[in-house]
Amino acid sequence: MKSWWSGRLHCAAIFDAAHAAEELTALEAKAAAPDFWKDPDQAQQVLRRRRRLQDDRDLADSLRQKVSDLEVLVDWAGQGEAVDDDLQAALDALSTEVETGEIKKMLGGEHDDKNAILTIHPGAGGTESQDWAEMLARAYLRWAERRDFKVEIIEWQPGDEAGVKAATLTVTGDYAYGLLLAEAGVHRLVRISPFDQAARRHTSFASVFVWPELPDDVEIEIDEKDLRIDTYRSSGAGGQHVNVTDSAVRITHLPTNIVVSCQNERSQHRNRDAAMKVLKARLFDLKQKEQQEKLDQIGGEKKDIAFGSQIRNYVLHPYQMVKDVRTKFEVGAVDRVLDGDFDPFIKAYLMQKASAAHGAPPTKKSEGRSQRSEGA
Repeated sequence: MKSWWSGRLHCAAIFDAAHAAEELTALEAKAAAPDFWKDPDQAQQVLRRRRRLQDDRDLADSLRQKVSDLEVLVDWAGQGEAVDDDLQAALDALSTEVETGEIKKMLGGEHDDKNAILTIHPGAGGTESQDWAEMLARAYLRWAERRDFKVEIIEWQPGDEAGVKAATLTVTGDYAYGLLLAEAGVHRLVRISPFDQAARRHTSFASVFVWPELPDDVEIEIDEKDLRIDTYRSSGAGGQHVNVTDSAVRITHLPTNIVVSCQNERSQHRNRDAAMKVLKARLFDLKQKEQQEKLDQIGGEKKDIAFGSQIRNYVLHPYQMVKDVRTKFEVGAVDRVLDGDFDPFIKAYLMQKASAAHGAPPTKKSEGRSQRSEGA
């Protein structure tokens, strides 16, 4: 038993504490220099790196403390003390923190630690897909609640009969963008239609787009003459977060034909500011993709929101299963996923991405495999 705990204690050493402490001291010295902000881009990089090292240090300290507490409980259990409940709770806490630490170590992208702007659009399937888009939006709201993330609904356009034509959320929390980026793509639903009197099986599609919320000091040139700004009255309640007002704002960026909307605030000025923040994030993302295309000519072609382009399948009939096309990770508890439990899929995606970066072949994983596992 002691050797197991020693191995767990060793997990804190993966952060190379001595080297990290030296680097952190050097970064602190840089941040304290009088000319630190002479180069804002470099300064931001230093601050981001310092924060990551501080987070690693804090995590390592917390893991050591939890392992130490567990060792005490194990000793007490060996002496016949009734500590089973405490031991299980401590094990669960350690497991959760280890998993959180593993995921954070895989989130090393430039913008991974930022807040996220998430937009959902229905695809092929009419009312069916609009209803599916709303189901997804609600699921991501629950996912954010599970993590104690703050969510602001920027846009919520009700569908003609049911669901939504578009939904845009700002998700505020540590590594929100890095986590939700795993969800970007087309999501496919197979179910018995609640809108079909003949109770036939229907396939619906919805696409999820994710951008980082950029800080105010990131420069994105937007010429006012390139903007068309329309105001309108938001339609439908859209839930408790959306106000029905005459101050909703729609901004069209004419050179790129990007359209963003905000209807959450009662003030037209605040709606405009929120919409401009979304536009800024989308233009930044477009610029990054254009640069990548110039470098390697692959840039990722945009897929239609229809058959053959999905990243994940949600099957409710004739069997129950959610399966990620990219990682092959699957679960049978569809209701749990639609209640916001996306973390196993996010982790599987991040692990595959990390393995690919290190040249290791991905491994197939599953959880709660359904009776029928082929094809989802």
